[in-house]
Amino acid sequence: MKDLQQIFRRVYDENYILLMRVVFRITGREDLAEEIVQEAMIKYYERIQQLPHDETARYWLLRVARNLALNYDKRRKRESAIHQNIFQDQSNYTTESSDTRFLRSVEAGLVQEALMSLPFNLRVPLVLKEYFNFNYAEIAETLHITEGNVKVRIHRARQSLATRLKQEVIHG
Repeated sequence: MKDLQQIFRRVYDENYILLMRVVFRITGREDLAEEIVQEAMIKYYERIQQLPHDETARYWLLRVARNLALNYDKRRKRESAIHQNIFQDQSNYTTESSDTRFLRSVEAGLVQEALMSLPFNLRVPLVLKEYFNFNYAEIAETLHITEGNVKVRIHRARQSLATRLKQEVIHG
């Protein structure tokens, strides 16, 4: 039992900061990133006897954290759609003004906002590549997709991000 605790502590210490950075970049929220990383670590601890204890544990944890972040993203979109449907006809709830959008984008950062607007399947590989210097093979292993697919997704994400940022500068 003590050996498993030592293994968990080592895996935790080696991966926590990386997981926090990745999930923060995916979600854009530190509190949510912390919650997701903790949940991923709990899942690892619960399955520690069946899971790898070497470098591949990092990829497993990244996949779990990515999936948890995806679930959050889907839930947030559903809740947002429900909220819009409920308050759509009420005049008290108008859409955000351009001034508010501008102030919010300045506060959050143009790049982070543009990044968050990318579809999840494009955002995650781009975050892993650009913010964490993962190579294509590492991203492919983490996401369980081919290297070719990783390259395509990153290319599309970069194009979309550039377009969104240009639009923000022109219309912002």
